[in-house]
Amino acid sequence: MKKILFPTDFSEVATNAFVHALEFAKIVQGELVLLHTFELPIYDNQFFPENYAVIYDSLELAQFDMFKDELPKLRAIAEERHLDKIKMSHRLMDGDLLHNIKKSIKEDKIDFVIMGTSGATGWDAFFVGTNTGSVISGIEVPMLCVPAEAKFKKIEIIGFTTRFRTKDKKALKMVLDIAKKTKAKVKCLYVKTSNSDVSKDTVAKWEDEFINEPVEFFVINSDEVKETILDFIMYKEIDVLTMLTYKRGFFEGIFKPSLTKKIATNFEIPILAIHID
Repeated sequence: MKKILFPTDFSEVATNAFVHALEFAKIVQGELVLLHTFELPIYDNQFFPENYAVIYDSLELAQFDMFKDELPKLRAIAEERHLDKIKMSHRLMDGDLLHNIKKSIKEDKIDFVIMGTSGATGWDAFFVGTNTGSVISGIEVPMLCVPAEAKFKKIEIIGFTTRFRTKDKKALKMVLDIAKKTKAKVKCLYVKTSNSDVSKDTVAKWEDEFINEPVEFFVINSDEVKETILDFIMYKEIDVLTMLTYKRGFFEGIFKPSLTKKIATNFEIPILAIHID
């Protein structure tokens, strides 16, 4: 059974992503590991010798109480969507969010990570600018990033960007496996720039190899890669976009609503970032 890590700060953004996590768990027949992390402030016990332990105990207890109070709300969402049979376990960890995500991935043998792309308590910093690239490239399991405005809907069309490399083929097979479970189609996009080294023969070989799979290939000539991908998402009615993590620069820009008005108004679908060695 696949194990899905769902880090949450219990914000609206995280709760919206929880719905995606539940539905994804249903698709892959997986279970959820709910993770809440918090950072205790640094106190110098030289100045607080008597109540040092009391301060920490009270802060940790407050976090535990909040965690305990929020879990029934998530279970209620699962029941409302008739997904309460999905197994859920919980982790409450002190420390840096990325460090704890990596620790949980290792200790809980996680197959996927799903989380909202912004939120309260410092999560905005976690997903803005260079941090976006470092997070996605910092873990070695597929990560589904759910924008705040991305309401869950049935996955019918999965977008996949490629550069026709060997690692892309491995990732595409993984995406096709997910697509078959939800009876979705995959639309594979290659943005052919002026300095592209991909030949027509390479594209034709891929088309032949996947001729019996629910995938369609598109090659678009353009030097405006991000804009072309966004147009592709809109005109092909993509429900989820999958990309390999070597496209770090794209992730660093895609979650900045100020990049272009087009992104801010139209980019409201989850991105599945796949790491392939």
